[in-house]
Amino acid sequence: MTENNISPSYTSLVEWFSSKEKDPKDWRIGTEHEKFIFSLDGQKPVAYEGDAGIEAILRYLSKTYDMKPIKENEKYIALKTKDGASISLEPGGQFELSGNVVKTIHHSCIETNRHLKQMLDVTAKLGLGMLGLGFHPTASRAEVNWMPKGRYRIMRDYMPKVGNLGLDMMLRTCTIQTNLDYCDEQDMRRKFKTSLALQPVATALFANSPFKDGALTSLQSNRALVWTDTDPDRCGVPTCVFEPNFGYEQWIDYVLDVPMYFIYRNGEYLNVAGKSFRRFMSSKHRDDFFGHTASMSDFEDHITTVFPDVRLKGYLEMRGADGGPWSIICALPALWVGLLYDEEALEKAEAIANKFTHQDVVNARISAAKDGLKGQLGSQSLHELASQIIEIAETGLRNRARFNKEDKDETIFLKPLRTIVDTGLTQADIVRKLFHEKWAQDIQKVFEYYKY
Repeated sequence: MTENNISPSYTSLVEWFSSKEKDPKDWRIGTEHEKFIFSLDGQKPVAYEGDAGIEAILRYLSKTYDMKPIKENEKYIALKTKDGASISLEPGGQFELSGNVVKTIHHSCIETNRHLKQMLDVTAKLGLGMLGLGFHPTASRAEVNWMPKGRYRIMRDYMPKVGNLGLDMMLRTCTIQTNLDYCDEQDMRRKFKTSLALQPVATALFANSPFKDGALTSLQSNRALVWTDTDPDRCGVPTCVFEPNFGYEQWIDYVLDVPMYFIYRNGEYLNVAGKSFRRFMSSKHRDDFFGHTASMSDFEDHITTVFPDVRLKGYLEMRGADGGPWSIICALPALWVGLLYDEEALEKAEAIANKFTHQDVVNARISAAKDGLKGQLGSQSLHELASQIIEIAETGLRNRARFNKEDKDETIFLKPLRTIVDTGLTQADIVRKLFHEKWAQDIQKVFEYYKY
């Protein structure tokens, strides 16, 4: 048996997370971002099939840029690039770049720029466009096309049983994420709690989804609000992270009790939705899992279906930001690298984060979604906190002293956020004003404005 097929024990799960620890000199940065694909003629969502469909984009990318296709039931569902990045499909055909792990944000931004230029080349030939914001501005659920991935069919059936907006999360949202390393359990604990407590600040800074169903809403981030009513068992702000003894074991306990979606056997996704991984690990309940025994591969699959605002799965994922324009994608890794990869900055950020309770952060998630920088975290305004953490992130990036060929450090990537803080205007605020004034409430102008 391979290591991944060996049935996991509680101890082996702890060892798995421990094995992912990295010396600070080996810390890397991963950046992910998603975007909507739409037809230039009519601004409609794009089907998977067809000469100008989602699969056609994947085929063109694979052929033109020598990317390795990944298939499910002979259908293209993802691509692997030669440098280790991957391009995958979200349930509604949103394209996601999961970047390779790199040493600096300069490298991450080079990778992002290369990918978007390749996507522009291919989509333009097919009469398609890419849209950078957090929630689809016009399409209803019914108008969005489902991608042919087995795991999505299971999630599609389960979501309405546990929340009202889970299908919106799957079909109509886009995000930017950053993935960061830790050196030991204590470092993981500090980074996890700090980033989870401050995640509403990032949500406010990146708020960029005020439109829904063809209308301007009162919200700053429809995407963020969707996450508050998707599935309370697997989303939000895990209480355990705020406990003083939080570590690998407490995180594992949380993950083991999150209901599963599926197990993957012989190329097929088997529906085990609602059953816990803890139950799967018990030999007494094999009949509940089609006679199968849990493996490490199953655990690694399961942890990808846990969706808190920060997630630990061998690295820490920052998950609180809306998708956005090309110009702001690299600002997210800049923010979190600046806060978490420098000791002076981490100490300052941690001191701020420790002021807030679990309930403060839960409340702030909704406040950020509704009011953006005008929202509250505890007794402080998110605008005030954003100003503080941008300053700390700038310090952290200056201390890292990673320079590009023009001898500029990574603070250059924080400029969009500095502008947001200095003006007090989020991207949602700006487009709200444009919608009422320059656009004369023409929703189609959103596509012109946000098109890559």
